[in-house]
Amino acid sequence: MRVFALVKRILRQIVRDKRTMGLLIMAPILILTMLHLVFNGDDYIPKVGLTELPEPLEKQLKVDGADTKDYDSITEAKGALKERTIDGYVSFSNNSLQLTLEGSDPTVNGATIKWLQEALQPLQPDSSTAKLKVDYLHGSNDISQFDSFGPVLLGFFIFFFVFLIAGVSFLRERTTGTLERLLCSPLRKWEIVVGYIIGFGLFTMIQATLIVSYAIYVLGMLMEGAFVYVLIITLLLSLTALTLGVLLSAFANNELQMMQFIPLVIVPQIFFSGLFNLETISDYLSWIGPFTPLYYGADALRNVMIRGYGWGDISFDLLMLTGFSLLFMILNILALKKYRSI
Repeated sequence: MRVFALVKRILRQIVRDKRTMGLLIMAPILILTMLHLVFNGDDYIPKVGLTELPEPLEKQLKVDGADTKDYDSITEAKGALKERTIDGYVSFSNNSLQLTLEGSDPTVNGATIKWLQEALQPLQPDSSTAKLKVDYLHGSNDISQFDSFGPVLLGFFIFFFVFLIAGVSFLRERTTGTLERLLCSPLRKWEIVVGYIIGFGLFTMIQATLIVSYAIYVLGMLMEGAFVYVLIITLLLSLTALTLGVLLSAFANNELQMMQFIPLVIVPQIFFSGLFNLETISDYLSWIGPFTPLYYGADALRNVMIRGYGWGDISFDLLMLTGFSLLFMILNILALKKYRSI
């Protein structure tokens, strides 16, 4: 009977917590649905440029399986490759066929090479097709999945742990009465928010620096650009996670409820961060990416670490991360109005 009474109390406690009940049922359904839409999307179709090719060879390459586009010169094709409007371009010189790939994604590289090999199969091997050279704008044929996905995972882990630590820590400030006492002080709401963010921000700066340094200099993660740019990106990503964690903690009453935001807010972002090609994701999901902070953080990290880009190429991503941080800070100030007015 005592065991039965304990079971009854636990079941009653769970049933009364509507948020937990909803999470237990809806969160797995939501994530499984997203996985279904991601992995059951269309196959990736390479985008390939054709330039300075013999007419018979060019006609042979215009087959199904790739989205081909003609370019008048190699210079024009290189420009399109750098802007990532194509995955590679095919040219012909010195009696050999050359494929130049963008190179930052091994999966796209493999799909493009496979398409070209299949397209050339009907042709009899001769001097014009037997020699195929592969060149890379970024990386090389030795680039690994870890090098390609490393920057994305780096951004995700920093975002995840900063969000969790900031949210739980700020929640503890509320539950212990510290926030209530601050609201009774002469401090204004914006001063409280800024103070918390700066305080937690100093710790996240150290955390981000240590994680990035370990990944690059100990694990040997590919690093083509400047280290300082990676630090700036991770610091802004940490600031975004920090302000988001503090904001959502205002709507949680305990640590369990704070953690319930993880499958709803954090996990879905991984689908739009670059681990999966957005062009193969179902149209029902692909539009969500630009509305998530990790989308811009991961893009900036890959631009610097894999492609070696500089400030001009990552400025938009940094601007978006700054915008997310400012938005969450403003919402934090408004959220404090649910507590005692000053």
